Amino acid sequence: MCGRFAITLPPDAMAQLFKAVPGNDLPAVPNYNVCPTNRVHAVLGVEGQRRLSAMRWGFLPHWYKTTNGGPLLINARAETIAEKPAFKAACRERRCLIPVSGFYEWTKDAEDNRLPWYIQPAEDGPMVFAGVWQDWERDGEAYRTCAIVTCAANEQMAAIHHRMPVILAPEDWGKWLGEEGKGAANLMVPAPEDALRVHRVGVAVNSNRASGPELIEPID
Repeated sequence: MCGRFAITLPPDAMAQLFKAVPGNDLPAVPNYNVCPTNRVHAVLGVEGQRRLSAMRWGFLPHWYKTTNGGPLLINARAETIAEKPAFKAACRERRCLIPVSGFYEWTKDAEDNRLPWYIQPAEDGPMVFAGVWQDWERDGEAYRTCAIVTCAANEQMAAIHHRMPVILAPEDWGKWLGEEGKGAANLMVPAPEDALRVHRVGVAVNSNRASGPELIEPID
């Protein structure tokens, strides 16, 4: 799964990287502790043009009567995304790219303490998650919402958690966005073993109120 991440790339650099038109309400960066229900950056295709937009992390199906009208859907499982009522239309029609600098995952020690790890690209630069999105509006509230697509972990990640985000290579961004015909389903696979590097970080990030670059600093 993916329940917390960091993003440090400035919006103008994101817009240039994805050849996208930036929105005027993008979240502030850097943010070293992006949490569910926060606003995140996402790239989607609109009338043949890529747009960098702000979305609420936590997919809201159209039948939710309130923002907490059902489970908080921050992740969508690759294995079932095409059949689940919440996601199947978005999987066909509303896919997006979610750029991040790295993400967090947790293990537990013998005393059941949560031990955080930071996972980032093996090479410098951002990583890009596969996402799906949905517009939601009810009683004067309106949100553009998203979820991160996850798959079974590769061998490296499996030592920490049995799931991981679907990470898209640059050559696959257009296919995921539907710009290059069919084949997006074939992209929902674990990242190559050499694509990531992992290190332990301090327990400060266990709090969703924590902030600052020290959250991603390695510890022994």
